[in-house]
Amino acid sequence: MVVVVSNRIPVAKGHEEAFEQRWKNRKWAIANHPGFIRTQVLKLVKGDHYIVATHWQSMKDFETWTNSNSFMESHANAQPRESFTGPTQLEIHEAIAER
Repeated sequence: MVVVVSNRIPVAKGHEEAFEQRWKNRKWAIANHPGFIRTQVLKLVKGDHYIVATHWQSMKDFETWTNSNSFMESHANAQPRESFTGPTQLEIHEAIAER
């Protein structure tokens, strides 16, 4: 069963370009983690937030990633607090249909 984990990230006006560049220039250590399928960074057409979605072969694979050194390294050096208008909202979904 595929698991999709999404983070809704509210980015403050004026910080969008820096946020996008950080994602475009990442090392993407996640890509080498067992069970990882793919990731997407989505920009809302009208609004102030982005969605970062990762797809996993199982919940266990995602949980193993969150407990790894690579996860800690990839989340180090975060953007300043003023870059965001609120907290990130995490959602975890099980895929029930796919084409």
